[in-house]
Parts: sequence; structure tokens; C-alpha cells
Amino acid sequence: MEIVQALAGLVILIFAGDLLVRGAVALSLRLGVPTMVVGLTIVAFGTSLPELLVSIDATLSGAPAIALGNVVGSNITNVLLVLGVPAVMATVPPSGPGTSRNFAIMLAASVLLILLCAFGPLGYFHALVLLSFLAFVLFDMVREARRDPSHVAEEVSEHFTPMAGWKIAGALALGLVGLPLGASLLIDGAVGIARALGISEAVIGLTLVAVGTSLPELATTVMAAVRRHADVAMGNVLGSNLFNILAILGITSLFGPLPVGEEFLTRDLWVMLGASLLLAPFILRHRPIGRMAGIAFLVIYAAYYALLFSHAGGSA
Repeated sequence: MEIVQALAGLVILIFAGDLLVRGAVALSLRLGVPTMVVGLTIVAFGTSLPELLVSIDATLSGAPAIALGNVVGSNITNVLLVLGVPAVMATVPPSGPGTSRNFAIMLAASVLLILLCAFGPLGYFHALVLLSFLAFVLFDMVREARRDPSHVAEEVSEHFTPMAGWKIAGALALGLVGLPLGASLLIDGAVGIARALGISEAVIGLTLVAVGTSLPELATTVMAAVRRHADVAMGNVLGSNLFNILAILGITSLFGPLPVGEEFLTRDLWVMLGASLLLAPFILRHRPIGRMAGIAFLVIYAAYYALLFSHAGGSA
């Protein structure tokens, strides 16, 4: 039952998150909100809502290890799996202008998280630091987008279509109801699976929950690769990883302390940073991620999972 519950929660989360983002974008465009603002705020934050709701629910439900594991595991999954799979199918370009800058900011956020976790548990002070960095990043994004607003406008118009008024209302209502429901089902199921199998909640967060909340990104990049538009993959991953650290952990830390287990400090946070550094040769040298590199990413990801479950008996 716990597995069915967790899977049902994942399905509801994915569909509710997509409905809420599409409804919010359509409503904003109908109200005359500039497309650039919609792309930098509603789309960016909206696509991270499933991870945010899951992390908050885990913290309030007394399973904070799942919250931290969700973010760290999602960032590892985004690099090794979400970029690895499309790279095997079609070459993934290093993306367009600004990628090197975004990569540097994402790396800085990763290093900042490791430093904060060393002085954990994550609480109000840590949240203030992360959210302050987020405010700086958003300011920088707006400044860069003003130089070329057409780029953001093209992305929004390409992926989001106008909707009738009743469809907007329905999408918003279903999204607002479905997100907390899906998050609650997923966390209850995940905690039940961890207890039934005798493994730590941290491992469940790093694996089941992390992969589940990364499924939308994986589906997007795979479809982009099939349609020969894999150039969007790198930008999506960098943006998602940045928001995971700064927004999700920053906001979640306000709802309760997030203890940092020894396994995070000695293994998982460093795997997250190492996975990010794997992108450096491709981004800095403007080289595409080819099939062999994609296979290597997937092998590393499988090895990490094997390592996790070989120590799965540890406590949360």
C-alpha cells in the first residue's frame, strides 16, 4: 500500500504542478503581465513547486531527512540522469549565451550549501543566507533578461498556449488542490516504505522522492532530444538545480530545522558537487555532451545508487 500511495502521490504532483504552471502563465498573460516577467517568475518558481511542497510536507511530518535528500538527490539526478539520457539519444549542446555564468552561480550555490550544512542543522539563519543569495540571483536574471527580453518571451510562447477563462480557473483549482494532496501522499508513502524496508529516510529522499520530483525535467529533456531540440536541456538543469538549493531549502528551513546527517556531509553533498563539476569541460569549452559522455553519466548514477543501497540500513 505504501508503494501505491507514493506512486499515486507522484502522479498527482506531476499533473497538478503542470496544471498550476500553465494556468498561472495563461492568467498572467491575459492580465497583461509582461512575458519576460512571467518567464522569470511564474515559470521558474512554478516548475519547482512539487519539490517545494514535498520538502515542506516532509519537514512538517517529522521526516526532514527526506526534505534535504530530495534537493540533494534531485540535483544529482538532474545532471547524471536528466542530461545523461538525452545525451545517449542525441548530442546535448552546452546551450546558449549566459550558460557559463549560470553554471558558475550554480556551483557557488552548491558550495554555499555544503558550507551551511557543515554548520547545520539548517534553520532560520541558513534560510536567510540562501534566500538572500536567491534575491541576488533574481535581480541578476532580471538585469540580464532586460538586455534580451525576446529570448525569454520566445521560451514562454513556445511552451505555453492561451487558454479559455474556464480552463484557466479549472487548471488553477486542480493545481492548488492537487499539489498538497500529492505531496502528502508521497511523503506518507515514502516514510512507510523506509520503515517497512528498514532503510533510512535520507536514502528514500535521495532516491525515490528525488527521482519522482525530477520526472517532469526528465520527460521534458527526453522529448526535446527526440525532437532535436536538446539545446534547452542544459539551461533547464542549471536553473532547476539553482532553485532547488536556494528557493526550496531556503523556504523549507523556515518551517523547521533540517538536520544534516553524517552521510550527507561525507558522501551525498560531495557527489552533488562532483556531478556538477562534470559539466565544466563541456560548458567552459563549449563542447556538446555526446553519447559516450551520456553513458558515463548513467554508469556513475547507477554506481551511486548501488553505493546508497549498500549502506541503506543506516538511520535517518
